[in-house]
Amino acid sequence: MIILNIHEAKTHLSRYLDALRQGETILLCKRNRPIAEIRPLPAPSTEPRPIGLGKGEFTVPPRFFEPLPEDLVARFMGLEP
Repeated sequence: MIILNIHEAKTHLSRYLDALRQGETILLCKRNRPIAEIRPLPAPSTEPRPIGLGKGEFTVPPRFFEPLPEDLVARFMGLEP
């Protein structure tokens, strides 16, 4: 874990980006008191998501396809019903 005060982080953050990419964590301090933690994000998936992950988990009721009430449509359009 890398411990940095705000001034050091503002001045030299680009120096620490490689360490973040390799999984290092930065503890950000203000006057030597911890205030935040900077952690790397997980690498995005390179494989496409499979289709049908929620199959059988729910059903769409027929009511879903009915037109919306006029007053609700008016509110979406920013109009007073």
